[in-house]
Amino acid sequence: MGPPDKPPVAIPDSPTAPGVTARPAGDEPDTRRSAGIVGLAVIGSRLFGLGRELVFPAMFGAGKVLDAYYAAFQIPNLLRDLFAEGALSTAFTALFTRTWDREGAEPAWKLANLTLSAMVFVVGVTCLLGIVAAPFIVEATNFGFHNVPGKFELAVRLTRVMFPFILFVSLAAAVMGMLNARFIFGVPASASTVFNIVSVVTGLAMAFVFDPTARATWPHPVFTEASVYGVCVGVLLGGLAQLGMQIPSLLKLGFRFAWRLDLANPRLRELWALMWPSVIAGAAVQVNVLVNGMFASEINGGRSWLNCAFRLMQFPIGLFGVSLATVTLPAVARRFARDDLGAFGRTVRTSLRLTLFLSVPAAVGLAALAPPVIALIYQHGHFSAGDTAQTALALRAYALGLAGYAAIKVLTPCFYALNLPKTPLRISLIGIAVNLVLNVTSARLLGLGHAGLALATSGVAIVNFAQLWVALSRQVDFGGAGEWLGFLARVLAAAAACGAVAWALDWAAHVWLRGALLHALGLFAAIGGAMLVYAGAAYALRIGEVSEAAAILRRRLLRRRSPA
Repeated sequence: MGPPDKPPVAIPDSPTAPGVTARPAGDEPDTRRSAGIVGLAVIGSRLFGLGRELVFPAMFGAGKVLDAYYAAFQIPNLLRDLFAEGALSTAFTALFTRTWDREGAEPAWKLANLTLSAMVFVVGVTCLLGIVAAPFIVEATNFGFHNVPGKFELAVRLTRVMFPFILFVSLAAAVMGMLNARFIFGVPASASTVFNIVSVVTGLAMAFVFDPTARATWPHPVFTEASVYGVCVGVLLGGLAQLGMQIPSLLKLGFRFAWRLDLANPRLRELWALMWPSVIAGAAVQVNVLVNGMFASEINGGRSWLNCAFRLMQFPIGLFGVSLATVTLPAVARRFARDDLGAFGRTVRTSLRLTLFLSVPAAVGLAALAPPVIALIYQHGHFSAGDTAQTALALRAYALGLAGYAAIKVLTPCFYALNLPKTPLRISLIGIAVNLVLNVTSARLLGLGHAGLALATSGVAIVNFAQLWVALSRQVDFGGAGEWLGFLARVLAAAAACGAVAWALDWAAHVWLRGALLHALGLFAAIGGAMLVYAGAAYALRIGEVSEAAAILRRRLLRRRSPA
């Protein structure tokens, strides 16, 4: 018998299944409050991740060293996204929760020890194989590095240094699953922020340890190729900190580690049965990333420009898409469990409207202000004005798909709530073919270079979003086509006004103001003015979300002013 077609998702507030001991109501936190905690942690992680990406480009500039670093980080990071922080974390949380509810704490801790022991063994072997096979991995994923002398060899050495990162973050993901299953959200949600902080601080410190040139040129250090090894060590220490910060909370719950290696154990087979649909769906996404990297490896600096641009894209995606998806999943799952598809559809409609209402103007604003935003954040040290111009091209191309990316984050969990995980899996597999065709067309046939790769990524996001939309509309009613077309037309009109004002104010600041500080203040003024114009245009066009946002802000301000 194959694995059941159901999502590996733990839903703490769903009705108790037959044979499951109900938890006391007081043990469960408010779902929306927990989602808010996770959402704030995601925002913090994105901000500190942006800070991490600001430091390293300034140290090395776009080119040989930074490209090699991103390539070395790619494989461990892809495996982390695929197993550690994706399928494994979700499936383990579900299985651990079910074991605790049905059998008690002791069997759940035994499952935890089985899983952790298996992970140490399997991931440890994977790391060793990855270290040995590093030349073949870099050859397969970054064959274009041979065009620059020494670049391929540097990427191989850095890949070998970075591979143990997978072990640390895999264990951190399992610990996060245990804590979330026991309704502890704040500490594990903040772990990636700790990773970003520790990796930057220790990476900079270790760069000076590894690089005598940097030490000799202090206080205006010149970082050579040797420094990047210290940066990689900092990433490893950041991964270890991400794991270590969660351990005290786990110990307080009563967990004690005991080595229990039994790869044939039925509980581990059950875990894999929960994982495999998410693994395949996640693998499809990672294949797209690998394919993009292969094309980018032929452009010296291409990886760096794309990475810096996409890091800016990830902030609004995390702020709007991930945060709203965190709220949407438990809500729609609860509606489905109660067989209330009408409420399910209304929840989807509300979340999706708010996502598009926020992400469309964010995309327009990023496109309008791409050069000054990138210059302010990245153009320091060895990151040149030419790098800024190339990164701005990529950011504008990525911005075309930003709303699609954010909406996918909201729509995909709905299929897991409906017990239909194979639908997003199928759509992800279609995305591989679409991505390859678009990459070849834009980068090779049309000669658009790295910007063409970013355009292909946006195209895949839009195609996947459209497929998810159609598939979900067949299951639940979340609004007719006419309603959505009218809503999108009004949002686009308001966003166009927002973008025009942002560009005009920034242009005026550069014409009339002098100096980096005044230009930065002018950029912030342009962003603030554009936001006000968008809110005013949305109000004039009777887009309901602007009134809701104002009401929420008003309530929070009044709450803060009220006496304790």
